[in-house]
Amino acid sequence: MAFTDKTAVPYSGDDLVRYIEKALQVKPPASRMVRLVDKVIKRMFEPKLIGTENIPKQPCLFIANHAIYAVDGPIIGLPMLMEQKRFLRPLSDKFLWNSLNENLLLNNGIVIGHPDVCTALMENGSDLLVFPGGAHEATKPAEDKYKLLWKERYGFIKLAAKHGYTIVPTAIVGPEEFYGHLIEGQDLPNTLIGRALKRLGVITENTRSDLFGPVPVGVFGTLIPKPQKCYIQFAPPLDLSKYKGKRLAQKTMVSLREQVAGAIDGMIPPLLERRDEESANMGQIRRLLTR
Repeated sequence: MAFTDKTAVPYSGDDLVRYIEKALQVKPPASRMVRLVDKVIKRMFEPKLIGTENIPKQPCLFIANHAIYAVDGPIIGLPMLMEQKRFLRPLSDKFLWNSLNENLLLNNGIVIGHPDVCTALMENGSDLLVFPGGAHEATKPAEDKYKLLWKERYGFIKLAAKHGYTIVPTAIVGPEEFYGHLIEGQDLPNTLIGRALKRLGVITENTRSDLFGPVPVGVFGTLIPKPQKCYIQFAPPLDLSKYKGKRLAQKTMVSLREQVAGAIDGMIPPLLERRDEESANMGQIRRLLTR
């Protein structure tokens, strides 16, 4: 199946040009459904934006830690749109894209993480949201919660520097607790479910191993996410305007990436402590649903 095939390329050539033109035409969503989803998110997860004074007025590249199955996208995207009037364009993995869901993803601001797409959006002055860990970080086991699993990825640094963009390190706490892990992803291929998926051809030798995510368990064993309160904090920005148009040395890229990762890692523990302190005032129903 193409969506799990590590060799699949959803867009190229004229089709990529068409896709980019379409992505540039997308406006911030303002439908009744979006407002309803925003109300549901605020009711269930009470997302709190912290450090918004650190967000510059110019277009930015927001870099954040990733939670299980990318459930953090709307947790940051909708509050930023409704409260800060910033329309973040999340960059997503290529395996998500096909002709059936293209309009749905684009209309919600999501774009494929392709260098040409990012370049076009930056030249257009868009706010971008990047989770450098991608699917690998979104399918990590429970023992790696809140760990940055970025491998050796420097693409976001290269693009930000090339266009002189400002990076805003962003920490998100809460979505990692939306689900428990019934079965960890690395164990899935050897389970009854995994063997059945192999027989159906969903899992093949070309299937990306980072798509073997945990089997999630939400409220009372369902797929409904647990109503965990969420915190989104923004660190002081990293202005890369002086690097615009320049080719970065490897040492500089490593240093810049370490600054971004260090800022995110530094914000997470205090946010977890704050959440634990405030959970003492949690109502009995919410306490039951988040167990």
